[in-house]
Amino acid sequence: MRAWVNGQVLSDPRAAAITVSDHGFTVGDGVFEAVKVVEGRPFALTRHVARLARSAAGLGLPEVDETVVRRAVDEVVAGQDLPLGRVRITFTGGVAPLGSGRGEAPPTLAVVAAPMEPYPPSTSVVSVPWPRNERGALAGLKTTSYAENVVALAHAAERGATEALFVNLAGNICEGTGSNIFYVVDGELRTPTLDSGCLAGVTRALVLEWYGAREVDEPLSVLDRASEVFLVSTTRDVQAVHSLDGREHPAPGPVTSEVAQTWARKEAEDPDP
Repeated sequence: MRAWVNGQVLSDPRAAAITVSDHGFTVGDGVFEAVKVVEGRPFALTRHVARLARSAAGLGLPEVDETVVRRAVDEVVAGQDLPLGRVRITFTGGVAPLGSGRGEAPPTLAVVAAPMEPYPPSTSVVSVPWPRNERGALAGLKTTSYAENVVALAHAAERGATEALFVNLAGNICEGTGSNIFYVVDGELRTPTLDSGCLAGVTRALVLEWYGAREVDEPLSVLDRASEVFLVSTTRDVQAVHSLDGREHPAPGPVTSEVAQTWARKEAEDPDP
């Protein structure tokens, strides 16, 4: 693992580097990106940095300096053998009073790179009883306020699943704790719209561009009719779902297999699509 914080590569990546009064630590006032590294090269970095900037603007943080972020990513990836890895970029409100109000200090930028194990080819999912708020101030932003996801994922793990699925306040399918969902009904590939409150996933966007799907908001009950379900994310790529709320699905089904093959081919063509 290699870490960079506010302009410096740390000699010990596990050493203390962020003050206890950093607003990202005290109240979750921060945004982040996870970027996959393939054969030592970050994948889709331009899209991730752009989303980091959008999330920061949505949270009211200072403007993200793309040049600095890219330099930090280069520095943490350099010198590591990363056939498959992950870069975590975190941008916070910086040092602030011990409350919700921000201080006058500059933001904190921390970038870490480490090896990553590939996800299994399929997974199990359960829906959770807590809705996403598609009308909330943080809807669609990738913030460090992930406690809701932690609770949902623990709920799923207690039921033998590895991912949790949220609906929104309208009762429509939204997203997983760290993934977007696609499903096949009557031979048609579908996924929730961004109006559902789901994150505008980089992998989601590329699947829509490279393969296509209908964006539609539908209640959770439509998944009772789904012949296939799969998840997408930066670290999962395209991952089949073999069980959803106890219902078994082919994993992978034919559409999922086609999407995964398209993904693998297009990913190999361009590291920064």
